[in-house]
Amino acid sequence: MTDDVDSATETFVAHRNLLFTVAYELLGSAADAEDVLQETWLRWADVDLGTVREKRAYLVRIVTRQALDRLRALGRRKESYVGPWLPEPLLTAPDVAEDVELAESVSMAMLLVLETLQPAERAVFVLREVFDLDYDEIAEAVGKSPNAVRQLAYRARAHVAARRPRGIATPAETRAVLHAFQRAIETGDLQSLLDVLAPDVVALSDGGGVRHALLRPVAGIGNVARLLAVGWWRRDAERSVEPVQINGGPGLLVRVGGEIDGVVAVRVENGHVAGVYHVRNPEKLSRVERETTVTR
Repeated sequence: MTDDVDSATETFVAHRNLLFTVAYELLGSAADAEDVLQETWLRWADVDLGTVREKRAYLVRIVTRQALDRLRALGRRKESYVGPWLPEPLLTAPDVAEDVELAESVSMAMLLVLETLQPAERAVFVLREVFDLDYDEIAEAVGKSPNAVRQLAYRARAHVAARRPRGIATPAETRAVLHAFQRAIETGDLQSLLDVLAPDVVALSDGGGVRHALLRPVAGIGNVARLLAVGWWRRDAERSVEPVQINGGPGLLVRVGGEIDGVVAVRVENGHVAGVYHVRNPEKLSRVERETTVTR
């Protein structure tokens, strides 16, 4: 019995980062992903390992089913959310950016695109396109036939392709753009902001009804530049801005009086900032104090 528990624990720990990444990509919330991992462990601990042919696939199946249940409940919670809902940001290691597909899949921009899918479509897209599971494995995970999964995958791919970010920048390009963006918002210089922002830039902020934030998206270079130059970004001696890696891409960690006040993630396209995602909801900032490992 002890050997079975030890074996189950060893297998779960070996795949934990993968399971967290699956849950996070399905939910957009690290806190909910951790809850799903706890539920997954409880179910995994009761499994007769002698009946399991492929342990990784079995664990992915459990975590997917638990995440889908949580995703449907989250949908009801988001309906009453104050202002725009943004994913919970993660402080990630620099090497995540080197895996272009993984970095894109956990980016703020992609997670927002995934929010527009139905739960089953989202699960199928993530398991197929990001984690490269075969259709039979996905069918078992989502409780549908392989043919139904293929149809869901086709619809989800088309949906995401029409909305996914364009022109993914290299790490060197993103660093240069982030540096220019940081300098522009720190000084509040309108011309510098106009130079670094894309014509169709969109800004969103998430205060969760607890912190001051935008109640709706702001779009267009002129509107976003003015927003960043005045009003949204209070400048004082207590404020500091630090470049960090957020969700596999460029971001800024904002502190006021030494305490974390928020995170700004940016989407870079064609040498300009095309998306600005400002998270101030305190409940979503616990994962920016230490690196979170995401993997495929």
